[in-house]
Amino acid sequence: MSKLFIAGEVFHGAGTLGELKSIKGSKAVIVTGGSSMRKSGTLDKAIEYLAEAGIQTQVFEGVEEDPSSATCFKGADIMAAFQPDWIIGLGGCSAIDAAKIMWVFYEYPNADFDAMTKPFTVPVLRNKAKFIAIPSTSGTGTETTGLAVITDREKGVKYPIVSYELTPDIAIVDGEICASMPAHVTSNTGLDALTHCVEAFVSNIDNNIADALSKGGLEIVFDNLKEAVVNPDNITARQNMHDASFMAGLAFNNAWLGIVHSLSHQVGALYGIPHGASNAIFLPNVIRYNAFATDRYPALARVLGKETAEDLAQAIETLRSDVNNQSAIKDFGISKEDWERNLDYIANNALVDPCTGFNPRVPSLDELKAIYNACYEGVVYAEEVIA
Repeated sequence: MSKLFIAGEVFHGAGTLGELKSIKGSKAVIVTGGSSMRKSGTLDKAIEYLAEAGIQTQVFEGVEEDPSSATCFKGADIMAAFQPDWIIGLGGCSAIDAAKIMWVFYEYPNADFDAMTKPFTVPVLRNKAKFIAIPSTSGTGTETTGLAVITDREKGVKYPIVSYELTPDIAIVDGEICASMPAHVTSNTGLDALTHCVEAFVSNIDNNIADALSKGGLEIVFDNLKEAVVNPDNITARQNMHDASFMAGLAFNNAWLGIVHSLSHQVGALYGIPHGASNAIFLPNVIRYNAFATDRYPALARVLGKETAEDLAQAIETLRSDVNNQSAIKDFGISKEDWERNLDYIANNALVDPCTGFNPRVPSLDELKAIYNACYEGVVYAEEVIA
């Protein structure tokens, strides 16, 4: 028997932020990022809706991209003083992921962060508060996943904290919130959602529901991402991408991810490369690498009217170009000398990343290094390079 892990309640569609008016409780802490949610008016709307529900609010602003454990500790201290019964992550994935870990330390002030980097070790939550996720970007699907990615700045490592305890109680998937998202963020996050669809479909966990969501999400991304980038005020395209992101998140919450994410976590932590951008660079070559061990890719290719794994890889490369994303890691200004100096370090970290365990092909260190090097240069991965 399998269990489907999903946010407890899901509200999706333009204007669904207003569902906050129906929340039952007394206090809420809203965790958000820089200033985009305040400038767009979304934060004020959320506070107003909660006030209508009779809920007092306190706001924790300033969550950085790739949030650190230190930020999470600060937020937990604010929660300890305020004692909310709702924690709300509002904004991009960084804000929502940080809010999830703040939630853990609010309920367990003495929890061991290092211990929680091992999958499924987060203690039982909801003793003090429940969680609402309201994404402003269409990519990570964190609003319905038991995942939070937190960066250890001192080590230069991104840790995916994996536990179904972190799956939100309520997800609000409102495409209107995305209208102010810049083109490059729309592009990066959309390609992240695409990666989730592909990796969930070929993971070593069989799940028919995840498969259907992956196929559906893939089709929606290919049909809508370029339009959302070129015409950002098209709320239909925005909502479609928001729905695709949710579908992809739900798929991987039940089938998990693979080495595209293992590779991306390392270059994001060390070099600050946006997660969706690095995913889009690694994904085609990981498809080529994994195609030696799985026959699942042609089913995804057929969703696009294609036939083979290579067709799928090339279609992703074309979409990546169409939405103006980079095709090589070196495009981010990383010198060859710097890359070679850190290659063993990031490859070793990728090898032990939790996502690696769900990949359809078990990689060696040398194989990961070969994929890394091909993607650094922006060339096609070739199996014979390893030999």
